[in-house]
Amino acid sequence: MDLKLLKNFLQIARIGNMTKASQMLYISQSALSKQMKELEEEFGCTLFIRQKEGMALTEEGYILRKRAEDIVALFDKTKQDFEDLEKITGGDIHVGAAETCHIDLFARELLKFRKEYPNLRCHIISGMTEQVTQMLDRGLLDIAIISGQPNIEKYHHIRYPADDLWGAVVAKDHPLSQVQRITINDLKDYNLMMSTQGLSEEIRKWCGQYADLLNVSDTVNLAYNGSVFVKEKVAVLLSYKGLADTSDENNLCFIPLYPTLTTPLNVIWRKYQVFTPIVDLFFKRLIASFEKVNQDK
Repeated sequence: MDLKLLKNFLQIARIGNMTKASQMLYISQSALSKQMKELEEEFGCTLFIRQKEGMALTEEGYILRKRAEDIVALFDKTKQDFEDLEKITGGDIHVGAAETCHIDLFARELLKFRKEYPNLRCHIISGMTEQVTQMLDRGLLDIAIISGQPNIEKYHHIRYPADDLWGAVVAKDHPLSQVQRITINDLKDYNLMMSTQGLSEEIRKWCGQYADLLNVSDTVNLAYNGSVFVKEKVAVLLSYKGLADTSDENNLCFIPLYPTLTTPLNVIWRKYQVFTPIVDLFFKRLIASFEKVNQDK
């Protein structure tokens, strides 16, 4: 399989038009069309449906697009890693990160390291644990910062030196804004919005046998988007402290859950993971710094 064919396939898939794709790739439309026929013959299926308005992917085409994006991204990362092997002065680190207000701890370590090695480039991919671990497993990330406990059979890990605190985000004119802490009974009369990960793990453990009392009407994976729904009176958002804007101007407030519920953060990396020299150096310093903070607690 020719990597160039896959890249050209992805260009057509993104644009949805053979003519425009050929212009952007600086090849003739007939040559590009021939390449796609070769790709279809190689996989033994039809990848595109030709329509008046352009090119639409078939079901097989969607599968190939997902695989091709991973293949191309992994190739590009591997190529960059080999280029970085010969130079400790610069390079790239790819980090998957849960949404947390404590990401500033990582940012400070990066800033300290850059004073000596200013050419380390950091690429952050944000997402829930399942999303970032899938990318880590496929070799698209070097490390990941996840919420909750790691799978110790698959990953090495170190405890991140902070925990996330759960609470409810409500408008300041909401009835719940008058209480100091939120109990299960406080929530049972309202529509709730939260992440699918939190619903399946932390919140269910917090509720125990009373989980069925909660009406989780909506799910969201970004707290900012969830806060907009709170402002529009759609639901009460259950989230970590510090993710939603609760400044006076935004007219929202955060109230912690009771009993107190916290979620640990962990830095994980694949077993037998091999880092480029500059990533290895940065990661060793990160681990040493986090271990010291954890010991001093």
